[in-house]
Amino acid sequence: MTGSSGLLGRILLNILKNNYEVIGTDKYVPTNEPDALALDITQTPGALESMVKLRPSVVVHTAAETNVDLCETDHEHARMINVEGTANVAEACAKSGARMIFISTDYVFDGTKGNYSEADQPNPISYYGLSKLEAERIVMSKLPNALILRTSVLYGWHPSKLNFATWVIKGLRERQTLRVVKDHINSPTLADNLAKAIRSAIERNSNGLLHVAGSERISRFDFARKTAKSFDLDESLLVPVDMRDLNWAAKRPRDSSLDVAKAEKQLSIELFGVDRGLEEMLRTEPSATND
Repeated sequence: MTGSSGLLGRILLNILKNNYEVIGTDKYVPTNEPDALALDITQTPGALESMVKLRPSVVVHTAAETNVDLCETDHEHARMINVEGTANVAEACAKSGARMIFISTDYVFDGTKGNYSEADQPNPISYYGLSKLEAERIVMSKLPNALILRTSVLYGWHPSKLNFATWVIKGLRERQTLRVVKDHINSPTLADNLAKAIRSAIERNSNGLLHVAGSERISRFDFARKTAKSFDLDESLLVPVDMRDLNWAAKRPRDSSLDVAKAEKQLSIELFGVDRGLEEMLRTEPSATND
């Protein structure tokens, strides 16, 4: 697995190691983690050689540059990680005979329609979305039996990195006023739920393209309000704004929500709406966050 220190990578590693021998890779890994390997996917041929030596049966590629504005202002950086890094991982999978599961994004769509199915044509409007779409095509060209999983707005607990839900929780606990877009619509996805879907995909030898995200189409502002209610925080500190009022470097798709019906059926898994996802977050909150 790549990106093992990220939100999805950490959770997935813990879920899979109960049933599989799992090696997590990342650019930087703590020396006290025996099941982790320092590996920079952008370094060729070093990355290829390291991965091939592991002789993996499945590689889940979660590593990516997901900072949408950074991708827009530094194309070279975004391309190095999201395109060339993914091509290196795909090449290593091809050489070692491993199956590859690639985590992609709802930002491959332009957002004019919403509720996108796997049959809808991508049309990215940001360099981030463009880089992920190019990576999807590289993976499928090198590995016809690969699985592409598109997801949306990952959230959950991470010891150091904030995501949208934890940003809202932290900000409201600190009594900050938070400006949140009311016309930006996605399918927020609990990382734990996605990790279990990936485990199911591994068990079922799934391939092709699946949209695996939260089952609820919701605006960022309404997601923030639900988060405040779930954690008993003051939602009056949330200020609704329009996307055009924010000084974003990159365009965002207005409605990139995903239709997850095919994935739920194929993987035999329930993909959570926001209420259920936040309920799980509340139940599993690390005690350290209450200090």
